[in-house]
Amino acid sequence: MKKIGMLVAVEMDAVLRRYGTAERREKRSGFEIHVYDMGAYELYAIRSGAGEISAAAATQMLIDRFEVELVVNFGVVGGLTEEMAQTKTCVVERVVHYDYDTTAYDHCLLGQYLGYPDEYLRPTPALVERATAICPELKRVTDASADKFIEGREAKSALHERWGADICEMEAAAVVLTCDRAGIPCLLIKTVSDGLTQGGEDFGTALAHTSALCLEVADKIIREL
Repeated sequence: MKKIGMLVAVEMDAVLRRYGTAERREKRSGFEIHVYDMGAYELYAIRSGAGEISAAAATQMLIDRFEVELVVNFGVVGGLTEEMAQTKTCVVERVVHYDYDTTAYDHCLLGQYLGYPDEYLRPTPALVERATAICPELKRVTDASADKFIEGREAKSALHERWGADICEMEAAAVVLTCDRAGIPCLLIKTVSDGLTQGGEDFGTALAHTSALCLEVADKIIREL
């Protein structure tokens, strides 16, 4: 692959700390794209900001304007089980957009998009396999994704019980759906910033450290694809 897109929501500082000043920067439609020459490939890093709508727009920008051949989304997430404690890093195997609801008129499952067999969206399976071959310590997880910051045991446990989800965040459904419809492979690597009983304050305190840990793993995988 010659062009790889890297989409981050709020973790751009980790990118700048790791890779430094980009060879070039472009501003398009309110987004700033940092382009790095990595030797074997070019890396196009874009900060979408939080939320599904912004993530979808940024992903489409990478695909249409820069013609990336792969989209990697790394970032920090909430843990929904005791196992998914702070700093735990994982690879997303499936995503449910749990507040997407058209059941009143089409009788689909809650979270199910038209044309999909069930309520789960799936990043590229071959890339999930490859990521776990490169980093066997990675747990394969189900991600509950929606435009909501979830905190506290009760709310987090409810997502786990309803969807079998291990983590939650606010961009993955948009990234996977946009890439799938465009025929572009995608890979999602995530690190827990706030565990089962934690919330917004813990997220803020751990953001810099956990995003750096996540990018370290994502970078290793990208280089070995």
